[in-house]
Amino acid sequence: MSSQNYDAIMVLSFGGPEKMEDVRPFLENVTRGRGIPPERLDEVGEHYSHFNGKSPLNNLNREIIRNLETALKVKGIALPVYFGNRNWHPMAEDTALQMAADGVKNALVFATSAWSGYSGCRQYHEDIARIREHLGDSAFNLEKLRGFHDHPLFIGAYVAAVRQSLVKIPAARRDRARLVFTAHSIPVSADEASGPADAGGNLYSRQVHESARLIAEQLGIVDYDVVWQSRSGPAHVPWLEPDIVDHVEDLVARGVDAAVVCPVGFISDHVEVAWDLDSELQDEMAHHDIVIERVATPGPTQTFTDMIVELIEEKLRGATPRRLGEAPLLGNSCNGSPCALDCCVPQRPRQVNS
Repeated sequence: MSSQNYDAIMVLSFGGPEKMEDVRPFLENVTRGRGIPPERLDEVGEHYSHFNGKSPLNNLNREIIRNLETALKVKGIALPVYFGNRNWHPMAEDTALQMAADGVKNALVFATSAWSGYSGCRQYHEDIARIREHLGDSAFNLEKLRGFHDHPLFIGAYVAAVRQSLVKIPAARRDRARLVFTAHSIPVSADEASGPADAGGNLYSRQVHESARLIAEQLGIVDYDVVWQSRSGPAHVPWLEPDIVDHVEDLVARGVDAAVVCPVGFISDHVEVAWDLDSELQDEMAHHDIVIERVATPGPTQTFTDMIVELIEEKLRGATPRRLGEAPLLGNSCNGSPCALDCCVPQRPRQVNS
């Protein structure tokens, strides 16, 4: 198969520290300009200490890259795969310098986020613009692949993973196990601003709810919960709620004694999944004698790899995107071009008067 005029792909991700000395500078990179109080950085840094300062994210992304390289080879698609991060090494700018030295002229970018919104989409376009500026006269073209929150293979990977978790619930509780979806919380103002003005706003939360609905429908489940996790902003700024740990009280009030928790907002088991769900949430559930099974994220699966290949082939062949949902899909209509001026612009967070 010809790869037309594309000659490489960059997997562009968030990044994560590799050792304890990396944690504080990494967190400062992540939160620069956001007004996050130092005590919150201390709190999150403590989470990393439970993992000896090493985020699993970089190794998980390397696994995705190895799987993708194999799948592209099988398909006969001659695109070398590079790895770059926004917030920690390997930094995307350094990766791009290597790509330029290797003679890359026209690259695709797979961003490890399914979602619209500032952090999930627009910021990756900003990363690409920053990379090009860093390259100067050596700059080459980079085109971001579209979001994939409702791609049949993304949904299918999570459907299979939920089924695997359901069978692990003790048989006496399995039939009444509650399905709970979770995604990263963001400020309410950021959610309202997600998507272009003519898309009606709240596109991030709408896509999360749509992914949850599509997964539940394929499982034959009509009643489920969508909650949020990992908020990091000041207490006086409203974020999407309820928080998943707070949601446990609601489950207790309803007599729930088993739950399957699906981290639909994530593609890999990085620190926010491992700490918030596998530590804090597990402890809270155990306190109330609720059996919990946390659903595996799809990043390492063959199904997820096949989805990335399909996204690449959309660019190579100009194929119509495969979709199951109806929420607007950014990154496809704009075909990788810079975001519209009114699209996902960060808003000044509202405050709650106490």
